[in-house]
Amino acid sequence: MTPPGRRPGERLVRSYVVTGGRSQPSRNTLDLVTLLIAAAGPPLTGLSPEARRLMELCRPGALSLAEVAGHLELPVSVTKVLVADLMDSGHLVTRAPIPSAGPPSDIRILKEVLDGLRSRL
Repeated sequence: MTPPGRRPGERLVRSYVVTGGRSQPSRNTLDLVTLLIAAAGPPLTGLSPEARRLMELCRPGALSLAEVAGHLELPVSVTKVLVADLMDSGHLVTRAPIPSAGPPSDIRILKEVLDGLRSRL
């Protein structure tokens, strides 16, 4: 049940409070599919509740930025600011997703491999 005076789905804490009033992350390298991995070392003391929750989500394994934003129910732009702060403090490590393998650019190599396999049969 929604408390009186609040609309359904409205957050208790505004996004600008979560980010300390900042609208841009300190890094411009984050994408929706960037994988977030919790670093083992730094303690979680002194982190905001949202940053703690983000770290708890990433502790079992890597999650994408989009997944974390969905779990936190925060806009992606706000999540990017949180992630950049956690990267700066050494709490998070990021990794670009592994690109999918595309078709080989040189068909000649494929023909040579096929001919080599056929010669062995």
